[in-house]
Amino acid sequence: MKKVTQTIGIDVSKATLDATIRTINVHKQFSNDTKGFKQIISWLTKQKINLEETLICFEHTGWYCLLLSYFLYENNHRYCCINAIEIKRSMGLKRGKSDKADAWEIANYAWLRRDELVPSTPPAKKLIELQRMMSLREQLVKQQTASKNLIKGMLSIVLEEAKDVSIHILKENINHLEKQILTTEKAMNELIKQDETMIENYKLSKTVKGVGMVLAVQMLLHTHNYTRFESSRQFAAYCGLVPYPYQSGTSIKGRNKIHPISDRKMKSLLSMSAISAIQHDKELKLYYQKRVEEGKPKMVVLNIIRNKIVSRVFATVNRGTPYVEMNKFLA
Repeated sequence: MKKVTQTIGIDVSKATLDATIRTINVHKQFSNDTKGFKQIISWLTKQKINLEETLICFEHTGWYCLLLSYFLYENNHRYCCINAIEIKRSMGLKRGKSDKADAWEIANYAWLRRDELVPSTPPAKKLIELQRMMSLREQLVKQQTASKNLIKGMLSIVLEEAKDVSIHILKENINHLEKQILTTEKAMNELIKQDETMIENYKLSKTVKGVGMVLAVQMLLHTHNYTRFESSRQFAAYCGLVPYPYQSGTSIKGRNKIHPISDRKMKSLLSMSAISAIQHDKELKLYYQKRVEEGKPKMVVLNIIRNKIVSRVFATVNRGTPYVEMNKFLA
């Protein structure tokens, strides 16, 4: 990275941006829109900040930071959009919350790591569109699940299911939602096919046992089509799968623990993936059974398998060849 003499921390929320200049600890709040973005640059200029030697840093907050990322990138301002988990880990556990204080902590985080941070680039616009479709699918699935659960609750008090109007309406709604889910999934597939690299990585990831459509798409999104993380271990740490040592002073040392700060959605999806892989992958099934018989806690073994799945997906994508199950002929 070019010389950095100043770092700006921005705490991003839905409506506002809290910005702090680290060296002089000056804070100001702006609106989270194009007008606010322009005002930030004007404010920095008035503060006599050399923008060419400035690094702007903020947490990755999904949709809330997306427009800011595009604005900075298109106007040639260096910025780093950092995984919120990494920044929170660096801050440690703190009581209370202050947007102003968080902005300074982010600026300080960037300053301490200014020589190792790599400027960010916003995700491809096709990934943004894919994210919207996946969010829509998630909402449709939730609605469908809610309707199914409602039917289950009603069955205990309904005298004749076939004649009950409420159940009939709910069933029609479930069928309608199913059609919408399928239509959304078809649109997602068509969008992925428009990008050669995206469709290739998508297909490769699905060759790993336990990786279905939802996990394959979510990995595309969370890794920015496998450009956001340098290694599978970095992504595993982002998902909260990498154990860290637990030690207090020199006398108390416990088991390694999984960090509580993580991407819960990815962690949950990888847990379901690991359970599926244990059932359908002979190698992983034997590994799981052996380690459990040796006395390893089931959740510890499950986490090892989650890591194995992440490693396999990254390996297939990096090699550009499908995953081959080496022990597929095991009895």
